[in-house]
Formats: sequence, C-alpha cells, structure tokens
Amino acid sequence: MEYEILVWLLLLFATPLCFLATKLIKSKPPPSPPSSTTTTTVPKVYPIIGSVLSIIANKHHRIQWLSDILHASPSSTFVLHRGFGSRQLFTANPTVVHHILKTNFPLYHKGPTMKCALNDFLGQGIFNTDGPTWKLQRQISSHEFSNHTLRKFIETVVDVELSDRLLPLLDDASRNKTIIPDFQNILQRFTLDNICKIAFGFDPECILREAPFTTALTDATIICSKRLNGAFPLIWKTKKLLNLGSEKRLKEAISEVKDLARRIMREKKKELREKETLDSMDLLSRFLCSGHSDEEFVIDIIISFIVAGRDTTSIALTWFFWLLSKHPHVEEEILKEVTQKDTVYTHACEEMKDMVYTHAALCESLRLYPPVPMNSKEAMGDDVLPNGTLVKRGWRVTYHIYAMGRSEKIWGPDWAEFRPERWLSWEEAEGRWRFQAVDAFTYPVFQAGQRVCLGKEMSFLQMKRMVAGILRRFKVVSNVAEPEYGGYFTSFMVGGFPVTIQNRN
Repeated sequence: MEYEILVWLLLLFATPLCFLATKLIKSKPPPSPPSSTTTTTVPKVYPIIGSVLSIIANKHHRIQWLSDILHASPSSTFVLHRGFGSRQLFTANPTVVHHILKTNFPLYHKGPTMKCALNDFLGQGIFNTDGPTWKLQRQISSHEFSNHTLRKFIETVVDVELSDRLLPLLDDASRNKTIIPDFQNILQRFTLDNICKIAFGFDPECILREAPFTTALTDATIICSKRLNGAFPLIWKTKKLLNLGSEKRLKEAISEVKDLARRIMREKKKELREKETLDSMDLLSRFLCSGHSDEEFVIDIIISFIVAGRDTTSIALTWFFWLLSKHPHVEEEILKEVTQKDTVYTHACEEMKDMVYTHAALCESLRLYPPVPMNSKEAMGDDVLPNGTLVKRGWRVTYHIYAMGRSEKIWGPDWAEFRPERWLSWEEAEGRWRFQAVDAFTYPVFQAGQRVCLGKEMSFLQMKRMVAGILRRFKVVSNVAEPEYGGYFTSFMVGGFPVTIQNRN
C-alpha cells in the first residue's frame, strides 16, 4: 500500500513541480558557486518547494555553501527550508552544539528521517540507533578501547601492517620512482585491514590488492548520503520501489558488503565453537558471547565498525600528509620529534603519547579538514536553542564541523593558517611543548557529550604510529596543488591524492 501511495504522489507532483522549477530557473541567472571569500545569504524560499532550487544548484559544493551561510550569519545558525514544509537547522555555534549534545541530549535522536535513509545499509548498527540498542552496543564496544587493547592494537596490528605491507609498498614506489596515483585509496585499504584485524580477528588483505567489496562499501556510503541530503526524498523511494539507477546499485553494493560481514561473523562463530577459550576477546567475540545470536543485528554491527574504522583515520591522514607537503617547517618539527629521542620506551603507546607536536599538528589538520564534515540529529519535540532560535518537532538539526573549524569567531583572524602551535604552550622549566586541549563542543571532530567517539584515543595512536613509521623513512610529496574537499557521510579528497615517495636515505 505504501508503495502505491508513493507512485501516485510522484505522478501527482512531478508535472507541476517541474513546470514551477523551469519557470523560476528561467526567470533569473544561474547562481555562481559560493566561495569562502564571498558573502553568502540565506537561500530564497518559494511556496511548496522551499529552497530546493538553491539546494540543487549547490549540491556539488554543499559543504562550502552551507559553511559560507553560517559564517555570514550573526548567530552562526540558520534554518534551511526543504520541500513540502520540511526544515533543517544548521549551526556552527559552540553554545548550540553544547545544548544539542549535552544540555538537552534526550530530545535529539538520530530520528526517523536518518533511520529511513540509512536502514538498508547500517540497520541497527551503533551509528543508526538510539536508546537501549545504542547503549548496549556502546557498553560492549567500550571494552575494545582499554589500555591493554590499545597496546595490542599498536604492537600486533599497526606495527605489523606497517613493516610487512605499507612500508614495502612505499619503498617500491620510491626505488622505481613511480607516482602513486591515489595515496588516499592506499590509506583507506590499510586502515580497513587494521579495523578488521583488531575488531573481528579477520584479515581482508586489502592493502595487498583492491577487493570488489571496497568499491561496494564506497558506493553504498555515497548513495545513502545522497538519499539523506536529496532535495526530494520521494525520488529515491520511488527508484527503490522500481529498482532503478542508483537504488539498484545500492541494493547490489549492500549485498556485497553484507556477504563479507556474514563471512566474518560465521568464521568467528566457528572459531568460538572449536575453541574452549580464545587467546584474546575482540569486539565481535564480545557481542557473540553476550548472547546476541541474531545474524542481521551482528552484521549491522560489523558494517558500522568497518565504515568508521576505514574512512575516518585514512581521510584524516590524507589531508595531513598534503598539509605537510605544503608546510615543510611543520614536517621538520615532526621529524625531529620522531627521530631525536632521549627516552627509552617500554611500550610503543608510551612513545606515541610523548609525540606532543605531532598530536597538535594532527588536531590542526582535523580542524581544517574534518573526516566527518557535518553531523545531524532530529528533534523529538519543540525546543528553543540558547541563541533564541525555535526548533519544531521533526526538524533535523545539524552541527557543521567543517564550518566550525574555519570560523573566525572561534579561531580568530588566522583561522586559515595551518599552525600546530595554536594547540601548544611552551613549558620553559621543562624545555618542551605542552598540549592544550580545546573544548569538545567547540571542536566536535570526535563528537561530544554522551555520544563522544569511543575510538578517539585509538585513532590518534594509530595516526601517530603511521606518521612516525612513514616519515622516518620517506618524504611524501604531493602532486596536486590545491585539492578540493568533498564529503558525504565522511569527507574525501576529490580526484584522489597522487604522490611521489622519496626515500630519506
């Protein structure tokens, strides 16, 4: 019945909407692409379709467009009118972010809009749920980020992957003087192997060869993001009903990804049956041993962690290495930190925690190029934000992480500079840098409040280990001058990241 209604709605509205859109577009010149140097005003609102014309016109640079509007707004907040009365509030105001993620956290959920768009792919996974289901997954997952597990992750996963796979690959490129066409892709495959090994005890060996399911994973992420941010949700719902175009590809991609997740789960179940005790308990073992036998639920959990573990760290390092290539003095400081050591460390994690300048440089890179450009919730009831903005039940509320990282109101007139020192203070007595953290609601790169990222420390340890391992031996030289920042759920470097690898020896 629901499908029949969707078809009738499409037939009912398609013709008049197309006519209206054509008339409006012809009546005015096409909009110029916004940039960070132009003043962008709140888009014009039309009856029925809201600001859909502006949404469509700016869909290829949506992140920058919305960021420019927020920077021009006195309150760093505005309401976008979508079609048929739907509203989405955007903010780059730390006080508002604090309200959403902490003060009034119970009112803001993932919500039905997001769950509808993402359910086919993420199901009941931790990133697409609220309430008891979310709390259960978070509680079990938290054991995966203990000090013991972090040490194991660095010493038995990251170090082995670096020495046996990534560094030899870079050495080959250096000796043969070949250009790596997309270092971003290599980092993604490396981090995918990492998360699968530590969380599931499974090695997909993606760094050795491009597996078909990695393309499926990327396609599913992109199409689901377009579902969520599309001008008319009715369009993707109708395409899904008729199994056409992107929805047909999404169905195929999700099937490929779920096949891998199902294989991982069944191999782990077999291992648990055959062994009375495991040498160590990984994330997947904890879920299976906690009595959760519903295969679809476990598959959703696996997919959620694969998506998070692959994209965030790899994208962060992609932009980080590009910035180092543009700022050799920062690279020189990091190189000093990783090569000139006065202390003998018992464990690798201790060494990583002493890499203060590198940590600051990573934070500065994440400020300018966050792996997750925006994050959304849905209001379960009416609310008034601290700046006086009214929020109605059912509105999506989005905090714009990319815009916050580039806000002059937050970071001052030098916000555009890549300057790790803004995170540091010099301790004269100790003769060393000391890291100065920024409030999580001002810098929500790892979210904040009750949903703060559990893997934050693991991510930093992994990145610092990779940076140290690569920079000790190689210089990564960017072959792209000014890459474009693009994003769906996670960001990416548009067109890839071609690099040349130079051996320091």
